[in-house]
Amino acid sequence: MYCKTLISITAIIVFVMLTACSTLERMVYRPDINQGNWLSPGEVSRIHNGMTQQQVAYILGTPMMDDPFGSKTWFYLFRQQSGHQQATQQTVILTFNKNDKLINIKNE
Repeated sequence: MYCKTLISITAIIVFVMLTACSTLERMVYRPDINQGNWLSPGEVSRIHNGMTQQQVAYILGTPMMDDPFGSKTWFYLFRQQSGHQQATQQTVILTFNKNDKLINIKNE
């Protein structure tokens, strides 16, 4: 009888300890993390092929990153992670030709 009680108490303690670790993570506060260029759908819809780099920069702002190899590609990235949720990312890639005119818009 004593052995059964000791085993059941040990099992309960181990179970509580294991479940407490997984629920404790959710109780810890995590702030919302926003990184990059937030672009509204209205801003993205205002740009179109044939615009110059200056016109695009006026509407969307400066890009977060441009292609370091000189291919005239601009990257607007926005990453958002709210608390314990999965991170979401918006990517807008703009490609310009040699005359600095917009030739391709890729919105992911």
